Amino acid sequence: MLPARSSVTWWEFALLYVDMKWPSLAPISRRSMAEALVTATMALLDDAKKRPRDSDLRAAMTAWAFNSKARAAGPPPAHLAASIAWLQGHTVPLESLGKAINARALLEALTRKLDGTLAAPTTVARKRALIHNAFEFAVEQEVFPANPIARVRWKAPKVRDSFDPRTVISPHQARALLDAVGNLDVAAYREGVQSEAAVTRPGGARLPARGASAGSARLSRIVGLDVRGRHLVAFFACMYYSALRPSEAIALAVNDLDLPSPADPGDGWGQLLLSGGNPEIAGTWTDSGKRSPRQLKHRARDTVRAVPAPPPLVAHLRAHVAEYGTTADGRLFRGAYGAPVSTESYSQVWQAARRQVLTPAECASPLARRPYDLRHTAVSTWLAAGVDSTQVASWAGHSVAVLHRVYAHTLAGRDDVARARIAAVLEPSNVGN
Repeated sequence: MLPARSSVTWWEFALLYVDMKWPSLAPISRRSMAEALVTATMALLDDAKKRPRDSDLRAAMTAWAFNSKARAAGPPPAHLAASIAWLQGHTVPLESLGKAINARALLEALTRKLDGTLAAPTTVARKRALIHNAFEFAVEQEVFPANPIARVRWKAPKVRDSFDPRTVISPHQARALLDAVGNLDVAAYREGVQSEAAVTRPGGARLPARGASAGSARLSRIVGLDVRGRHLVAFFACMYYSALRPSEAIALAVNDLDLPSPADPGDGWGQLLLSGGNPEIAGTWTDSGKRSPRQLKHRARDTVRAVPAPPPLVAHLRAHVAEYGTTADGRLFRGAYGAPVSTESYSQVWQAARRQVLTPAECASPLARRPYDLRHTAVSTWLAAGVDSTQVASWAGHSVAVLHRVYAHTLAGRDDVARARIAAVLEPSNVGN
């Protein structure tokens, strides 16, 4: 419970709010909470003339103050202590934010980046939602009779809900990109990527620079020196053919594969049984101190999502398992030394493949700019094929409402398919049938 409302500062309230929310939040949400509170706190400092550098204040809040695990571990590190001590005495009274003019100023601060330019609408919306929730907690603590943020007639920048249809690639382009990923050589991979003089194995052992001989094909596969693209073909194929999120593909294990027998005379389709993801997040935000798997996005624990795997994906997965096997815990895709594939690593591979396949104009365009765009392409393909939107939403792992909002352009483009189906029913030969 907060102390007397007239004496509590924003700083005291923010720390209490962090500790209240921390246990129930996923690691990425914890980081997002800290980011929003840092932005808000920088706007709620008093007018003291002497203060630490803004960069030091932000670092102190991010690394210690707005991280419950770090605070529980002990006092702030020496290099952050002065900034923390200053912050404790230099934020505005929480009660002052009950005035509309102050609440509005706080909301306006959420719209700016460090350089003063406008932040992305999605960033503003995320931070505004967090601050609104914080003030709901203040209402619960009887600091305010009503949420002061909700009372401000403030219009947030509009967020574009739908994806950019220019990112969608054709089946021919997708196959060409997957082929390029599989055939990437070290020179292509390193084009545009800062080279490294050497790679250090955990424990201090030095390995040759990327592209140098690693001593054996097996070691190359484990370390990822000469097969940077090849071992990610099936990874990208999972996104293109089955609309997996990158974190879901990273978590994919051999036990999640329900594939037909190579000798099966059936249609060759299989399915993926997804139960979670492995998002990239620093260990400072996790309970274990390590990157850890999570349940499916927006789903309860132990929820399983079945997604169809068409024959080309089945072939890619079989080839991958045959060549690379799995990690000790059964995961299909790995980075150096068996660690999860990093966002930086797979993004660099993807950009190298784009440079090989696409024209310079296409490379400069939004076309398949991010690996995530493969997921958009998969969902768009399902919708264009006339698959019921309820089924598509189930496969993609979100609600029908989200599907209709994000993929409105694609759904509108199904008019021709719908008219053709109606015309087929109305054909004279079908009347009476």
